[in-house]
Amino acid sequence: MRVTDRIQEKLTAAFAPALLVVHDESANHAGHAGATREDGSQGETHFSVRIVADAFAGLSRVERQRRVYAVLTEELAGSVHALSLTALSPAET
Repeated sequence: MRVTDRIQEKLTAAFAPALLVVHDESANHAGHAGATREDGSQGETHFSVRIVADAFAGLSRVERQRRVYAVLTEELAGSVHALSLTALSPAET
């Protein structure tokens, strides 16, 4: 399973988001540190995520990030080198 799909699957299961956009930005970082995966392949190392979910209502930006990172622990410890995250409640969109 692709890293993009795993991220989408895990965030959907954990937060039941009203909106979830996962974008692989790895091509923008080709040749830079962290752009090569452990197996030597390129891609699926840099992501941007925009997630809107009721679960984030009343939480600080830092707490929202902590919760997302906790769900993606395996990915962040593995092939994901960078994750740009925007986590909002529906009232903030």
